[in-house]
Parts: sequence; structure tokens; C-alpha cells
Amino acid sequence: MLKGESIYLRAVEKEDASTLFIWENNPSNWKISNTEIPFSMHSIHQLIEQQSNIRNSGQLRMIICLIENDFPIGAFDLYDVSFRHGFAAIGILIAEEKERRKGYAQESMKLMIEYTRDVLELSNLQCAIHADNKASIDFFEQIGFNHIGTKKNWLLYKGKRIDEVNYQLCLKEIK
Repeated sequence: MLKGESIYLRAVEKEDASTLFIWENNPSNWKISNTEIPFSMHSIHQLIEQQSNIRNSGQLRMIICLIENDFPIGAFDLYDVSFRHGFAAIGILIAEEKERRKGYAQESMKLMIEYTRDVLELSNLQCAIHADNKASIDFFEQIGFNHIGTKKNWLLYKGKRIDEVNYQLCLKEIK
């Protein structure tokens, strides 16, 4: 478990399947997760099982919980992890809307930066964001991620082409 001041990150448990099922099947989250079809409970269980060993699957999902009541409010994903080259892609979702804009994503990111740098010994984190997602772009820039490129007309959402902006954080440059 990774513990901050207001939140902690913990491994996904089988008991989280119902919560993940709701979050993954919320159409308002599909754009950022590039989901096109609903998840079955079976596929949620498979995801949980696959992510139990990051060195085998190249993925890790952690649940973001409030310290005050252990309530799960979102998830943090590491994926496309390359231990050979020392990088991972990241995604973060504060799924509970009433818990957004309270600093929990930033606190989660700080914990994950320390974990990926100091424990997993990765050198770089990267993320890809829809160019029209200003809140995410602002968030990653505030944390210190650098814009490294834009893929023009890269994504398709509801018949409309959207650029994808790419960001990187060099972990060894952060104290």
C-alpha cells in the first residue's frame, strides 16, 4: 500500500470487481479510456487476475481510497511497462465525481512517481491525452510532465477526429 495524507493506493482485490464494473461501464469514462463496448463481469475478473503481477503482464492497476473511510474513489493504471527500457504509460481516473478537484489525483500521482522511480526503478512515465481534455493537460503540466508531441487527427470519437497530445516525465530528474 502507498499512503499519502488524504488517500492511499492499494492493489486491486477480487472484491473490487463490482466497483470496477460500474466505473468501466460508465459511458462518460469511455472517451478517455478509449472503450467502445461495455465490459462483462467476466472480463473485469480477468483484468484483475492479469494485473496481479506487473512483471508478467506489464500492467498494474491500483485503487485510490480515502484514508478517512477507506472509500474507493478511483484508479491509477500503469501499462505498457518496459522494465528493460525503464518506462511505463500511466492513466488516472477519479471515478467518483464528487471527489474530483480535491487534490486526490495530484496526491496519487506523487505517490506513483515515488513508487515507479524508487521501487520499480523506472526512468520515464508517459501519458497520451485527447487534445480537447484541457483539465488533464493542465493537470499533467502542473505536475511537471513535458509535452513531447502531438499526433494529428489520431483519435476518432463520435465521428470526429481529435489530436492526441503526448507527455513525458523523466523520473530521475525529480527529487
